[in-house]
Amino acid sequence: MSVVRSAQVDWRSAATVGVAVKRLRDDKASGASTFLLRVDAGARVPLHDHPGGEELFVIEGDLKVGGDHLRAGDYLYTPPDGKHSASSEAGCVVLVTLPKPVRFVEPNG
Repeated sequence: MSVVRSAQVDWRSAATVGVAVKRLRDDKASGASTFLLRVDAGARVPLHDHPGGEELFVIEGDLKVGGDHLRAGDYLYTPPDGKHSASSEAGCVVLVTLPKPVRFVEPNG
């Protein structure tokens, strides 16, 4: 069992401008991870592939993923090998769980 006190974990800037990550779990052996993702208003996460799939829950704000516009309380499951980009109009914080790391298709930045 592992307890993480989110308030004691720092946000770290991602390679993409306007995006930050707060790592909650990072399994080096399998590549699985769970983290909070913060996307600033107007920021965009480039096209990326999810080799192991993805689970995402919007805690606050809005997030556009593909053709879907998610809001606080919405859940998204991306199956293995699913590809999409993401962006936020007003900014958001989402909880993300990945069985394997993502692979960026477009340049990050």
